[in-house]
Amino acid sequence: MEKQNHEHSKEKKFVDYVIKRLPYETRFGAALRRGGSPPTEYQAWEYLAPWCDITKDYIRRPYMAVAAAIASEKPARDGSLGLGQALALCYEDGRNAEPAKARLRRLLACENVGEVISVLRPVLRLIQSRSVRINYEKLLKDLIYFGEKVKLKWASDFYGRSEL
Repeated sequence: MEKQNHEHSKEKKFVDYVIKRLPYETRFGAALRRGGSPPTEYQAWEYLAPWCDITKDYIRRPYMAVAAAIASEKPARDGSLGLGQALALCYEDGRNAEPAKARLRRLLACENVGEVISVLRPVLRLIQSRSVRINYEKLLKDLIYFGEKVKLKWASDFYGRSEL
């Protein structure tokens, strides 16, 4: 249990670090935004290396995806919504909207973290375009530990039950 608390703390520190540094360093933000695309991801490695083992895809890619999303949104602070709830709030009909359900099903069909990150990019752009405030710390943790439990959490969050 103590290890999870430590990692939770590290994830929060990372998200806070990115959010606080963005307004003061345009080069930092540009590198993180370019890092959201696999061909140019290497440009952000210098900023990720102090936070995670960049030699391990399954760790580096979640950190990179979240950093790129934060750099695109430039929030003043981390949001409070889980991925499922944020997705539902993007549509007028919420969880009853067919496009929302389709996007959720596509996320839940992913087999691994690499696939879910690819599918997640346009979902995050949609969430940001609707000014819905997602919790990046939670998202980072979900991506690091992506699997059946995370999928169940996202579905539960989308359909109305936020605790799992």
